[in-house]
Amino acid sequence: MPPAIIRSAPERLSRPQQVAEAIKSWVMANGWGPGERLPSETEMIARFGMAKGTIREAIRILEAQGLVKSRTGPGGGVFVHQVSEERATALLGNYFYFQHLTIDDVYQIRAVLEPELAAGLAGKLTPAQLAALEDVMTCYAAPAENAEEERAQHIASLRFHALLAEMSGNPLMRFLIRFVTNMLADITVSRKLYVQPNHELWASGLDYQSRLVAALRAGDADQARQILRDHMHNAHRLMRMQETVLTQRFLPEGDII
Repeated sequence: MPPAIIRSAPERLSRPQQVAEAIKSWVMANGWGPGERLPSETEMIARFGMAKGTIREAIRILEAQGLVKSRTGPGGGVFVHQVSEERATALLGNYFYFQHLTIDDVYQIRAVLEPELAAGLAGKLTPAQLAALEDVMTCYAAPAENAEEERAQHIASLRFHALLAEMSGNPLMRFLIRFVTNMLADITVSRKLYVQPNHELWASGLDYQSRLVAALRAGDADQARQILRDHMHNAHRLMRMQETVLTQRFLPEGDII
């Protein structure tokens, strides 16, 4: 008999979509993890009371979502698959592709999440992790001499924050911060916000990051939080100014008020 979730599924879902959702619930209920094989097609037909074609279409839906993977040949079948961060980032990035995110949108999120990330990591990072952060900072130890160096330094500076997020034990915070950081990198490159070197942005960013690493090493959570809070506020101000300078346009005479 089909499980209750199929009978109560929203009408807007097709039968294959309903079955796909039911399979996901079935996997969670049984505690099956990545790499475990799902029951055979025959067993699923019997369990869900659906035709072979419906079951196969449901599996195709789950494959498109990255939640299962089919293998052919000896030992083949349909296996539970874990969606990678790269795939999840790409799919979510596609959603925001037409959302026209602004610098303000990005920094509103960064200003909330990153200070708390820093506070939570203070005193918990290993010498190797702290050294990895300092190693990233060597990529922009000196100011850029041209637009290409400026571009590379912007990306490297954001990589510092992505690496810091990677050290978090909170998978949701880790993903969100790394995703937002990637979005800011995309905005910086696509809108060419790097073409006019900004010495203040470089110098202040390097200073904030240096002081942040020192606070993390000392285990001072309050100081780490405040440093990143100030860093986000200052970077937001400077990036917004950078965007304004590079995108400003003269109004036609008829629009002057």
